[in-house]
Amino acid sequence: MSLPASAPVSRPASAALVERREELERYEFMMGAERGRLAVSLDMLTDALILVGQHGVYCTSTRNPSKPALDLEIVLGQINGAKELIQSAIAELERKRDAAESEGQAPAKKND
Repeated sequence: MSLPASAPVSRPASAALVERREELERYEFMMGAERGRLAVSLDMLTDALILVGQHGVYCTSTRNPSKPALDLEIVLGQINGAKELIQSAIAELERKRDAAESEGQAPAKKND
């Protein structure tokens, strides 16, 4: 059974890691494993926002043609909410690292 040309093709979760391996390694090296992974996640969500935004140009609300369709507004809101949570997690990790450094302790390293 073949999928229609417009149907999205699902990929295994590891495919995203393979596609973004260089970016992931660069961010993990610069920021540490946890913050680097969160930063790449933010980039992926930003890419998704761009794609949904482009789709919104063609799928406008029948009530208000200057706005995207209601389902796209919900998706955009959820992705933006996820980005805010990730940004707050990065900030919290940074705060903890800075607090540990100011106390003269080396930040705890945790390998995944």
